[in-house]
Amino acid sequence: MNTLSLNSYAKLNLYLEVLKKRKDNYHNIKTVFERIDLADQIILKSRRDKKINIICNSSQVPRGSLNLAYRSAKILQDNFNIDKGVDIKIIKRIPVAAGLGGGSSNAAVVLLGLNKLWKLNLSKSRLIHFARKIGCDIPFFIYDIPFAKGSSRGDKIEPLESLKDAKLWHILVVPKIKVSTPLIYKKWDAYSTLAPHLPAAQKQGTVEKVGLTRPKYSVKILTLALLKKDLALLGAALFNSLERITTKLYPQISQIKRSLMRLGVKSILMSGSGPAISGIVSSGKEALSLCKQLKAESKFWQVFVTRTI
Repeated sequence: MNTLSLNSYAKLNLYLEVLKKRKDNYHNIKTVFERIDLADQIILKSRRDKKINIICNSSQVPRGSLNLAYRSAKILQDNFNIDKGVDIKIIKRIPVAAGLGGGSSNAAVVLLGLNKLWKLNLSKSRLIHFARKIGCDIPFFIYDIPFAKGSSRGDKIEPLESLKDAKLWHILVVPKIKVSTPLIYKKWDAYSTLAPHLPAAQKQGTVEKVGLTRPKYSVKILTLALLKKDLALLGAALFNSLERITTKLYPQISQIKRSLMRLGVKSILMSGSGPAISGIVSSGKEALSLCKQLKAESKFWQVFVTRTI
């Protein structure tokens, strides 16, 4: 076997609480990941030389060492003295820089795929060790699970085994803009530092009110809603510390949320640092109907029907 084709699934954050900035310039967070069936395709072909070659149908995807999939191949090559290279063909379907973890998923799939292709026989824990060195979301994708809690930088994963049979349908809307995750976290740092020092009269719309950290939201409440399959409770439990910040910079997000609400969607949340907006609906049929309406509303939006996988 010298060629392998694998699906590289996207993720949504159903809960994302940013806690504080770390000394390494990352942030401690609490999050709940959901794996969804929107997927890139990764085709790995082993090479006789040591070159790592990225091939992609999207010009937005970097080709060299800035590419996380490239870095996955490189870290295995370097740590195990591999005298082979690899062609990594990425057929992109997950929107780039949208908060859906496409690059992180690609990196995880390359680790998993090359473990087979290069016959390394590495354990899951060993692969996770390398995944954490490459990026924060990557360890989640090493696990074959639909839901998990993430802590520390988002790289410490706890599978939510009680939710292994839970399934959600989503209408997913992504405006055609790219959001810089480092910029959003930088703005969050500035906002969260400023807010506690504002006079009481100016605190509307700051930490206490819109919450960069809102205590009534928690992973426990969200997990309970998922277990009960209670969409009303779930809608109230969804939370993202970064949504307020990204929305201030990109008003298209508010426009998408208004459109979803007008169509009757009640459980709406931005994923990651955005700009992808997910609406949870009761069925695939409802999602398809909404997808048709939203595609007609704006040519500047990518609209997907997707579900837990």
